[in-house]
Amino acid sequence: MTTTVPSTLTPPADVPPSRASRARARFVELLATDLRALPVLAGLIVLVLYFASQSEFFLSSRNLTNLLVQTVVTGTIALGLVFILLTGEIDLSVAAISGVSAVVMAKLVVSSGFNPALGVVIAIALGAAIGTLTGFWSTRFLVPSFVVTLGAGLMLNGTQLILLPTSGRYSVLGTGLEKIAGTFVTGLWSWLCVLAAVAAVAGLRWTSYQRNRRHEIEVSLVSTVVIPIAVTLVAGLVLVGVLNANEGIPVPVLIFAVLLAAASYLLNETRFGLYLYATGGNAEAALRAGIKVRRIKILSFAIAGALAAAGGIIAASRILGVSVSSGGGIGGGAILLNSIAAAVIGGVSLFGGRGRASAALLGALVIGVVGNGLNLLGVSTDVQLLVTGALLVLAVTIDRSIERLTVVSR
Repeated sequence: MTTTVPSTLTPPADVPPSRASRARARFVELLATDLRALPVLAGLIVLVLYFASQSEFFLSSRNLTNLLVQTVVTGTIALGLVFILLTGEIDLSVAAISGVSAVVMAKLVVSSGFNPALGVVIAIALGAAIGTLTGFWSTRFLVPSFVVTLGAGLMLNGTQLILLPTSGRYSVLGTGLEKIAGTFVTGLWSWLCVLAAVAAVAGLRWTSYQRNRRHEIEVSLVSTVVIPIAVTLVAGLVLVGVLNANEGIPVPVLIFAVLLAAASYLLNETRFGLYLYATGGNAEAALRAGIKVRRIKILSFAIAGALAAAGGIIAASRILGVSVSSGGGIGGGAILLNSIAAAVIGGVSLFGGRGRASAALLGALVIGVVGNGLNLLGVSTDVQLLVTGALLVLAVTIDRSIERLTVVSR
């Protein structure tokens, strides 16, 4: 007796994916890479519109100037964290590094009569040295970086208390250090800064476009080059126009812009950046490929330490001194939370290998807008911390969801 196998059990023939499926997979892939900033930008626009509707002072030139200077401190520290997070590590000492570096600078300038510029250089070198030490300790003895940096942060908090005078504060007023945050660029020079920013973005995006073309990677000239240039130009013209209505562009904003451009070049156009992404993507595979993973991680900690010190210097200049609360005080407080949150909210993966330098800018703007807007509405600090924490959880959830969708689409 012959048995017929039901047709439902016959293995289906391979069916090529439909155009809609390919388009959906391509969009998910872009969302995980080139369009990763899209949800952040959308959220930022919504926040700005909401606070602008609730407070007429929010979009004033004076308030935007204060907002940007506040954001620079968080953004500078977050920019350093981008390098560490890309390797799959974490640094819980950056807030403490910013505080102790600023205190050392103030002590040298105020008590020892050092030249302010030399004090700044020594403070940044100190931050880089501390970062190098924590990176070396973590990679040499294979101790989890969060444990090493947590312990280092506590030791730095104690050191900061020792270095401060009995009054608990060093004033930098009249030393020249106050000019870092108190100087503005206006007039023709401010518009030239916009042109410089557009030129920098154009150079970086064009180089990226050409590199992709050489490697036969499908890339759009419009989305890769034209749109970023147009967005930078429009945003720059509007921003400078608004800031010039007050005092002009604050120097800290220009400093952060230069640091952001340098970080973008380092991550996208150098071998070090390539090795950094490879290390975070798969450290074992990177090691087998001949990449000196340990050295890459130590360098990332050194960069983060230097940028944390720079953030502390800008903060000291802005508040005209250093004290027990510099660097967020004992444990880092809100500065540590905001810096980590800014990098992650901006699109850097906590699990390594994915993210851009621009994430520090976007995330810091989100954190800054939320804090500034809630302050204008009279909302207490505890609610602000709740909102920031919720944004961090939401950002990580979105990041993991996009990652899962990317795997499924493949």
